Amino acid sequence: MPNKVKIGLIQASNDVHGDEPVSVHKEKAIEKHLRLVRDAAARGGQIICLQEIFYGPYFCAEQNTKWYESAEEVPNGPTIQLFQETAKELGTVLIVPVYEKAGIGVYYNTAAVIDADGTFLGKYRKQHIPHVGVGKEGHGFWEKYYFKPGNLGYPVFKTAFAKIGVYICYDRHFPEGARLLGLNGAEIVFNPSATVAGLSEYLWRLEQPAHAVANGYYVAAINRVGYEAPWNMGEFYGQSYLVDPRGQFVVMGSRDQDEVVIGEMDKNLIHEVRDLWQFYRDRRPETYGDMVELLP
Repeated sequence: MPNKVKIGLIQASNDVHGDEPVSVHKEKAIEKHLRLVRDAAARGGQIICLQEIFYGPYFCAEQNTKWYESAEEVPNGPTIQLFQETAKELGTVLIVPVYEKAGIGVYYNTAAVIDADGTFLGKYRKQHIPHVGVGKEGHGFWEKYYFKPGNLGYPVFKTAFAKIGVYICYDRHFPEGARLLGLNGAEIVFNPSATVAGLSEYLWRLEQPAHAVANGYYVAAINRVGYEAPWNMGEFYGQSYLVDPRGQFVVMGSRDQDEVVIGEMDKNLIHEVRDLWQFYRDRRPETYGDMVELLP
């Protein structure tokens, strides 16, 4: 694997009104993101990550069975198969977050990891599922209506360019999984997100740089942009970024533009930081038992 790897992060607005059929959303969004993936690859991106459930609006703003139609099998659904072909054509690693149908009435918020030769390496299912109101109109992140909690642990995938982990959106508020990804060998963790101003923005530049420092790896955070009708519950504020193991921002996207954000990770810096800050050596897991006990 190379020591220096170009990372591509794709942030984009949703261009279709939420009242339109699911099929229209998926067609338009997939077409748009294929263009952006090709742009990222043309600019040197070797590992490219899309935003959370990229092929439509973030429909969790409402509770409506309509959106179950957007779920697909992973990896056997048409979207992942299409992006496997794209990864092979471009020679890039792709992280593709979709809505997964795992069985009758069984759905997950999932990211597929595809290697540079088009091989499906596996998937991560979002572990922590929020259910929280936003604003005063009854909208929010009503995710428990749509997703079961993930059941595949915290896998790390050995790709052509780096060992990568995935954490999805709300997961980033929980340091436990971030540490497990490091213990499992991640050199970079991708966090595709859909989050709005007024709820989480004050945390956006705090939590994930802290994960990067505490675990000695890179973090790539991706957030969509714009407002999504008819809910308009807040501005998706973009600012997708790559942060290094020192907590320093390598690159950051705009707040409100469709954009391909390209940054470079240097694995030598991971070794340098971990040799200086021996957090893995100095851990005391035998003292942490109370963390996994249920509270009264």
